[in-house]
Amino acid sequence: MPPLRRAVRGRGERLGGSIGYPSERLSEEVAYIAYHFHWPHDEIMGMEHRERQRWVDEIARINERLNEER
Repeated sequence: MPPLRRAVRGRGERLGGSIGYPSERLSEEVAYIAYHFHWPHDEIMGMEHRERQRWVDEIARINERLNEER
């Protein structure tokens, strides 16, 4: 299935996985990824939910390893 497109603006940009997702949870994911990886807001918002969640999980694993080493 082709990715969703923004027909309104006619720019053909992909929509991220944020439709129907609780906005508070989305904000937490975006802030978490941006804080740790310093990625731009638009790039994170453009990710599908599964991809964002994969990065959240990976950051958590990295933090756990670092905390265990202390």
